[in-house]
Amino acid sequence: MAFFQGKIHFWCILILCCMSMLVSSNRGYTSPSVPRLTDVFPRVSIDRGFSKVFGGSNIEVINGSMATLALDKNSGSGLASVNKFHYGFFSAAIKLPAGLTSGVVVAFYLSNADVFPHNHDEIDIELLGHDKRNDWVIQTNIYANGSVNTGREEKFYLWFDPTLQHHQYSIIWNNHHTVFLVDNVPVREFQHSSSFFPSKPMSVYATIWDASDWATHGGKYPVNYKYAPFRVSFAEMEMSGCISNPTGTATSCVRSNPSSVDPVEGPEFVKLSSQQIGAMDWARSKLMFYSYCKDTKRFKVMPPECK
Repeated sequence: MAFFQGKIHFWCILILCCMSMLVSSNRGYTSPSVPRLTDVFPRVSIDRGFSKVFGGSNIEVINGSMATLALDKNSGSGLASVNKFHYGFFSAAIKLPAGLTSGVVVAFYLSNADVFPHNHDEIDIELLGHDKRNDWVIQTNIYANGSVNTGREEKFYLWFDPTLQHHQYSIIWNNHHTVFLVDNVPVREFQHSSSFFPSKPMSVYATIWDASDWATHGGKYPVNYKYAPFRVSFAEMEMSGCISNPTGTATSCVRSNPSSVDPVEGPEFVKLSSQQIGAMDWARSKLMFYSYCKDTKRFKVMPPECK
């Protein structure tokens, strides 16, 4: 009897270990050391820098510095920046909902679809909820001049549990490149060497919404509102760059003598350092599991930047 109990105990431990590996397949790495760009810029007061754009009853602003956004069966919720920007550094510390979150999307992104509905630009950080077997993943994407059918998606696992505490998700956007960063580690750089890159002023958005039709395994797992409401916390918001003048050109983007930490033309922002490139190579080799540049079914002819 003790023998069989011992075998049962062994198999129970083995099953639990396997389940842990499945649930936590994207963890266990220690990220490389990188410059903390999020320490360079001032934080923005949410109640002054943002306005509610939808789901106002599902938004709670706490002491002006933190906002909780919720998704329930009636509505998602979202904030938009009061100002529009033409290049800059944009960042948010985000704590994601725990539990079963299939079909849920939390997004921190730039867009001008409200002004240019037919040829808008967009730079996306989208955090995609998970089913019972997978953790949250981050999807980065870029649209330019209304190319909504030819987005440039790349997807990554995270090397930490994003539901336990706030982590920083950041975007560098200037005339030279667009860079996506997680906890200051660059995970993707999109060079603006071709004609395809976002070039018009954009607003900054923070949202949570139902993307059941595509977010989790191509829509296989929709949002289960049995577990609602889903709440995400945004804090440490940063928006530094050129504030666009709606009555004229973005003259604040002209820098005659930019400082080293100017996000538009500063030496630390117009190109990645060797340390940052090494960290990005680490992230892409360890954590990236989809790139449009390798999707031959979708692209019969690869976009020029893939070459």
